[in-house]
Amino acid sequence: MNRITILLFVSLIFTACSDLVDGLNENPNSPTSSSYQYILTGAEVGNTLFQSGEAARKAGIFCGYYTGIDRQHQGFSEYAVTTSDFDAQWNDAFVNTIANAIVAEEAAVEEGVGGITLGITKIIRAFGLGTSASLWGGIPFDEAGRPSFESPAFEGQIQVYDKLQSLLDDAIADLESGAGRPAVGSDIHFDGNPEAWIEVAHSLKARFYMHTKNYGMAYAEAQMGISSPDNDLITPHGTALGNANLNYQFFAIASRQADLVTADFIASFVIPDEADNPMFSNYRGNAKTDETARYNYLFEINSFGIQPNTGSGFAAQEEPTRIITYYENLLTLAEAGFRTQGFDTGLGHLNEFRAYMANGGYLTNADMANIQYEAYEAADFESGGMENEDGIAADDALLREILEERYVTFFGHIEGFNDTRRTLKESTVRVQVEPNTGAQLPQRFLYPTTEIDRNPNVPTPVPDFFEPTPVNQ
Repeated sequence: MNRITILLFVSLIFTACSDLVDGLNENPNSPTSSSYQYILTGAEVGNTLFQSGEAARKAGIFCGYYTGIDRQHQGFSEYAVTTSDFDAQWNDAFVNTIANAIVAEEAAVEEGVGGITLGITKIIRAFGLGTSASLWGGIPFDEAGRPSFESPAFEGQIQVYDKLQSLLDDAIADLESGAGRPAVGSDIHFDGNPEAWIEVAHSLKARFYMHTKNYGMAYAEAQMGISSPDNDLITPHGTALGNANLNYQFFAIASRQADLVTADFIASFVIPDEADNPMFSNYRGNAKTDETARYNYLFEINSFGIQPNTGSGFAAQEEPTRIITYYENLLTLAEAGFRTQGFDTGLGHLNEFRAYMANGGYLTNADMANIQYEAYEAADFESGGMENEDGIAADDALLREILEERYVTFFGHIEGFNDTRRTLKESTVRVQVEPNTGAQLPQRFLYPTTEIDRNPNVPTPVPDFFEPTPVNQ
């Protein structure tokens, strides 16, 4: 794919999502107002499409967030998938995100813009590559998104994760230079704020260390990660269809709410009314916890069943897309801190998350009267405590609570699928997601037909849908 073709993809992104970035690049007085800025914006929009669009919905079907009830989504729920089902997601990753990030970086260098701008492009590239590695396993890395390589070489998943850490280290060094801030408005997330991007890079490093079960490094990086909700990496949305939240576009418009519903399993964790809750024994409420506000934010019930809230919550038209956040960082500190530093550290960070939620957290339009997240005490996890009624070891009870909190909090995000596979062998503490059919949970996205047909470097035989990726074996 040549440079002109890649730029055409940027144009297509703007055509489909033009209102999302409308007005952001209208800065005729900026000394750096030239082509790289538009490509940077396109790469960020492409990454938003990849992280929160159909890839997130498919991952959600495979980890118990959604149930398909009609058309192709019913097939996905029944695990009747083919390689062509993943063509679009591969394109979202390797063209709309990774290739555009590389072209933006090259254009910035040509135009004499370095430092901060280069750091941002490398983080966007790392997002695309890291999420791809988590979903597919081995992927092209060094040669990915580069037009000179018509058949890019694949590299092993573990090697890719190692290279991602180096790429993000390079990005942090670029950001710390303090020079080369991008043109005003071209960075739709932070408008070039290097301090915010540095925190994002550390949280992303922590996420990828979690994928590889390197919990010590995950904890170290998360301590330098996103320190405030103000530094959440989000994409804003608006009232026009073209710039609306992608979940709104799907659930409220495209699917007629008849193709895909929220799975009973995930909904059961937060529905407080026993009459409405399909599995009330799963409900997380107790003397210190009231999930009513979170339920109202996430879901609504209509004639098709339980659906994401398209009116005033998770899938509302103007609800921002959250890509990596303060609350994910807190839960990474909780799990990685528990696994490497012990019970007290894990409990302390879990209570930091609960304090954040007690003040409303990420729940847009929450009724504070319906929010209760009091701090837990060690006794709550002892045998017979409110978080350990089945009498398992106290350490296991705390880890189980942290993993369950991550599962609920990551609803609608690819990380829920990553956590489900990462912890599958931890039978006592894992979230008890069950297969929709058969005896196995899905373990990966299939390599797409578009890549199999044109790239002889695709791994052979093509890994099976139920074959764990190397980090999860």
